[in-house]
Amino acid sequence: MGLSEIFVQTNRQTEFIDITSKVQSEVSSNSILSGLVTIYCPHTTGAVTINEGADPAVKEDILSVLNKIIPWDYDYRHLEGNSPAHIKSSIIGESVTVIIEGGKLQLGTWQKIFFCEFDGPRKRRLWLKFMK
Repeated sequence: MGLSEIFVQTNRQTEFIDITSKVQSEVSSNSILSGLVTIYCPHTTGAVTINEGADPAVKEDILSVLNKIIPWDYDYRHLEGNSPAHIKSSIIGESVTVIIEGGKLQLGTWQKIFFCEFDGPRKRRLWLKFMK
């Protein structure tokens, strides 16, 4: 099974971007009928998560709480100035794995896959690894 790459252009310092359709497109174009896909973020200030995608207020609530408990204005020691982004990335995590069956991602009714930007805007890449 192969490795695929998708790209995400972010527009704000912090945001969640629904990448479900991009991942599903890669599943389809690689003719994966059954197996697993791991979506991995190779950036230390980004993350990947699965959560509700029907109500945009959910992702805004998550970001709001993360920004409140991990503020930008704190006495961080990292000289680059983006310590909050590193901390948020570590909390959320760099990857998720999703079951594929019948050529479709097996997500719950309300679930979507999100790329989490914590130090944008940037052009990001994500790696997808398919396993049988």
